[in-house]
Amino acid sequence: MPKAEFDAVAAQYKAQHAASIRLSGEDTGYFAQYKAEDARAIAAEAGCAPRDMLDFGSGIGNSVAPLRQCFPQAQLTCLDVSAESLALSREGHGEDVRYRSYDGRQLPDDLGEFDLIFTACVFHHIPAEQHIDLLRQLKRQLRPGGLFILFEHNPWNPLTRHAVNTCPFDENAVLITAPEMRRRLQAAGFADCTVRYRIFFPGALAALRPLERHMTGLPLGAQYSLSAR
Repeated sequence: MPKAEFDAVAAQYKAQHAASIRLSGEDTGYFAQYKAEDARAIAAEAGCAPRDMLDFGSGIGNSVAPLRQCFPQAQLTCLDVSAESLALSREGHGEDVRYRSYDGRQLPDDLGEFDLIFTACVFHHIPAEQHIDLLRQLKRQLRPGGLFILFEHNPWNPLTRHAVNTCPFDENAVLITAPEMRRRLQAAGFADCTVRYRIFFPGALAALRPLERHMTGLPLGAQYSLSAR
């Protein structure tokens, strides 16, 4: 999705997203919150206590508040191709978050290093032929021992496919299976790549969600995470 398209959709992003996920019985905040909480648990398990973290493809800032809540000790940098999206994020979350833009292909030379890089449902908007090079660039931004955590939609889940197919800003999205995304991370030089499947129960069955911690190996969840060093 080109930068101009992201700029054009920034103001309508929340409404379009909410409409596309209505069958889940949850709002956009739920999905941002669970990702941040999962990232915190994955980082703790890996012994990563980040001082600096990057939200790659941060958009209008849906993840900013949950990430600041889950990682209060970390300086957060938001990076995105869309200046309009970054402006909306800044309006909503203040100036103690760093905001950077880039051209969609080459990370800024002065971006800095991070202990944790987080990205949520971004790579399905990026042409597949750019993935490995971009992942290599992100890996270079990690400090020694740093952690990369990626969340993506699971194309093997029919409700996920429905949500993506009915969402205007996902018109050009190409979903990626977890095994293929892991292969791309490994090709970019990442190690210890771990897949976890998530979101098995809609809001109406939320009482069953404690069971999900035992189901992360089942490739049926609506989304998945990949963590790597």
